[in-house]
Amino acid sequence: MKPARVHFLEAAERDLRDLRSYILENFSRQQWLETYGRIREAVDTIANFPQAGKVPPELKPLGANQYRQVIAGMNRIIYEIRGNDIFVHIVIDTRKDFQSFLTRRLLRE
Repeated sequence: MKPARVHFLEAAERDLRDLRSYILENFSRQQWLETYGRIREAVDTIANFPQAGKVPPELKPLGANQYRQVIAGMNRIIYEIRGNDIFVHIVIDTRKDFQSFLTRRLLRE
C-alpha cells in the first residue's frame, strides 16, 4: 500500500517553530535534533499506518474519529485523516493542558 501524503498545516508548522525555539533556548541543539527526529519518525509511521493513532480523549465525546494522535517523545501529534492525505493540525507538549491550548489557538487565529 502506498504511504499517505502528510501535510503540516500552518498552525502545526508554527507549533514546531515554537517548540524548536523553546528547546534551543532552554536546552540544546542536540536535544532539538533528538526531539525533531522522534517527530519525523512518528510522521513516517502515520504516513504508513494512519489508523494506528488513537482518537484524542478530548475529542472522543465529539465523535471526531477522523482525528488521531500519536506520541513522539514528550509531544503529541494530532492529525486528521482524509482519504490518502494526512493533515497535521497540532504538535503539543504532552504536559500542556490541551483545552487551554485550543482556546489560545482559537483566539490567536
